[in-house]
Amino acid sequence: MIRKSPFKFFVLTLLLIALDQGVKLAVHFYMAPGFAGQIKLIGDWLKLHYVLNPGMAFGMQLGYEYGKLLLSVFRLFAMVGIGYYLVHLAHRGAPDGLLWAMSMILAGAVGNVIDSTFYGVFLNNAPYGSPTPWFHGQVIDMIFVDLWEGFIPEWVPVWGGQYYSTPIFNIADSCIFIGVCLILFFQRRFFGEQHIENSMLPATPDANEAAVLPAAEFMGEEQTEKLSSDEPAVQSSDDLPSASATPTSTESESVLPNEHKRSE
Repeated sequence: MIRKSPFKFFVLTLLLIALDQGVKLAVHFYMAPGFAGQIKLIGDWLKLHYVLNPGMAFGMQLGYEYGKLLLSVFRLFAMVGIGYYLVHLAHRGAPDGLLWAMSMILAGAVGNVIDSTFYGVFLNNAPYGSPTPWFHGQVIDMIFVDLWEGFIPEWVPVWGGQYYSTPIFNIADSCIFIGVCLILFFQRRFFGEQHIENSMLPATPDANEAAVLPAAEFMGEEQTEKLSSDEPAVQSSDDLPSASATPTSTESESVLPNEHKRSE
C-alpha cells in the first residue's frame, strides 16, 4: 500500500468549483432567463438556457416548506463526508481513477452548496416567501440538452398526461453525474485493486507471537545455515556423565574422612 497525498485531487476539485461558479455568475449577469435569452450551441439539441432551480439536481425539488433548508443542510454534511472519504482513500493508496472520480463528486457537491447557501443573499434569488434568504438560494442551471419535449401519454403511470422536457442542469450536476458513472463502470477495477493490495499486506503481529517466531522467517537459507555452522556443537546425552556413575578414587578419598569422623 502506497500512501498518497490528496493535494492534487483537491486541486482538481477547486478548479471545477471555480469553473462552475464562473459559468453560473456569467449566466446570471449576462443572460436573460427563459427562452428569451436562450443560446444555441450545437444545432437545436444543445443550448444555454438560464433557469433557477429551487430544489435538487436536474430540476427536482422537495415539495414542503422546510424542504429546501433540509436539502441545504444535507448537502453540507454530504460535502464534509465526501471530503473526509477522499482523504481516507488517498491515505489507503486507492487507485487514481477512483480518487479523480471522488474529487469530481466533491466539486459538484460544493458548487451546489455555495448556490443554496449564499445566492439567496448575494444574488437575491431566494423563492418568494422563504423564511430566510440564507440556505434558500436557488441553483442556477443553464445546460439544456433538448432531446425531446412534449406531453407524456396518458397510459404512463404517475406522469401520464404531464408536459415533459429534458432536465436543465449545470456543471456541478455534471461533475456529480460523471463521477458516479465512473465509479459504477469501473468499480471492479477500482475496488478490486484495493482488495488485492490489502490482501497482500501482512496482518499486524502480536508482540508475544513475534517473540517466538523462528529465525528462518526473517533470514534466507544461506544466512540460517551460516548461523547454525557458527554455533558450538552441543554434546549428546551419551557423552555427558551419568548421575549414577561410580565416583572416582579421588572423590571417594575426599568422602571417607568425613564418614570416619561421623562414625567416631
